[in-house]
Amino acid sequence: QVQLVESGGGLVQGGGSLRLSCAASGIILRINAMGWYRQTPRKQRELVAFITNGGSTNYTESVKGRFTISRDNAKNTVYLQMNSLKPEDTAVYYCYADVHTLVLMSDEYWGQGTQVTVSS
Repeated sequence: QVQLVESGGGLVQGGGSLRLSCAASGIILRINAMGWYRQTPRKQRELVAFITNGGSTNYTESVKGRFTISRDNAKNTVYLQMNSLKPEDTAVYYCYADVHTLVLMSDEYWGQGTQVTVSS
């Protein structure tokens, strides 16, 4: 079993910054990819950014140039640095990991979610 624990959400004024962290623990042979999704009551869950084991990254268009995803493979941790935050970034942010475990080469895991609120 793999657990993802997120931290770093909160309330910030527009234009401000937050840094989210997500640490994976458990029996992990390799983390294939990690990323962040977000969801609001009015929208489906959307991919914000992900990073592969090799370091390749991808971002949704609305956060390019403002958000940066990074990972520490030794710590099985992914980070999301969010700058120039806008009220429309307000959402619950979920950490995601595609993990190679003892049972499966690719299995999905999710964090519990952390609230990010950006005031105008």
